[in-house]
Amino acid sequence: QLQRQTREQVLKRLRTLTSQSWRRLTAEVQTYATLTKKRDVKLGEFLHDQQIALEEIYRNAKPSGWTTLRRDAGLLAGEGSEAEATLSRRLGDLTHLDDPVQLAFMRRVAESPARYEARTAEERLRAQMLTYQVDSSRQPLGYQEMQARFAANPECAEELGELADVLMARTRLEVRAIPGLEDVPLQLHGAYSLREIATAFGWQTAAARTPVTSGVLPIAARKTELLFVTLDKSAGFHDRIAYRDYAVSSTRFHWQTQNSAGPDTTAGRRYVASETNGWSFQLFVRATKADAYRACGAVRVASAEDVSGDRPMNITWTLGVALPGRLFAEFSVLRGA
Repeated sequence: QLQRQTREQVLKRLRTLTSQSWRRLTAEVQTYATLTKKRDVKLGEFLHDQQIALEEIYRNAKPSGWTTLRRDAGLLAGEGSEAEATLSRRLGDLTHLDDPVQLAFMRRVAESPARYEARTAEERLRAQMLTYQVDSSRQPLGYQEMQARFAANPECAEELGELADVLMARTRLEVRAIPGLEDVPLQLHGAYSLREIATAFGWQTAAARTPVTSGVLPIAARKTELLFVTLDKSAGFHDRIAYRDYAVSSTRFHWQTQNSAGPDTTAGRRYVASETNGWSFQLFVRATKADAYRACGAVRVASAEDVSGDRPMNITWTLGVALPGRLFAEFSVLRGA
């Protein structure tokens, strides 16, 4: 909405700042390599010793990525390629992960991408989750093709392993399957993207990359509906603003359906009659669009009093497993107060 000339000046300034930031990082890597007398600088060591945040390496701008940074700093032999730069940058979409099992899987793939072979259904799902998280296109892509990309770019394969180590060192997530979904490779209260969740449930496969176009995803084959909730913290509290979705307590979550859902609609009846129709519901919540979803587990309508309204409907779900204190504080109606 800025005037064109003003807008161009602002964008030019932002591009300059971004470029300066990358040059500063490049100089820091070069200096660090000189002081430590080694060219094989590891991501974890560099972040720890220089007190640099992972988000500075993986930025929402080009260039980005650890391999690209090392190459720009002159620490890698030979010439880089556009494919390498793209793959290095795309690894930034893995930085939210705190699932120890998925991180260990990433490390195994990184060690020998050309020879790795998924031997179980779970491993195939995890490989496909990794593939679709790294590949941002909308076209179907098998995990073997992603492995081939890493094999063709060994520096990026090494980067994948180093990133997995960094993320593993900072995770505190308990390895615990979502109750009732032991065949789905997700951990209760783990952080995942929409693509990872859709792939874990088999909605997106190597043969079909069907998009998720709304905040709900009914999977008829499982009679399970996934509820995707975004709590936008950018708006403040005042008399005219109320959050539609929020945690009432550690075991109760208030949710407002889409405007098209009413008690007489297919979706509405699925919620109201869920005690008898065989459908189950899984709740995934994130604070803002920039965050990953947290797998909060199964929810159910405890009583008729928990449902009210018409287009949209207001439903207070009861969680099967209580939210940890940190997640309740983040998702609570009192957040930010």
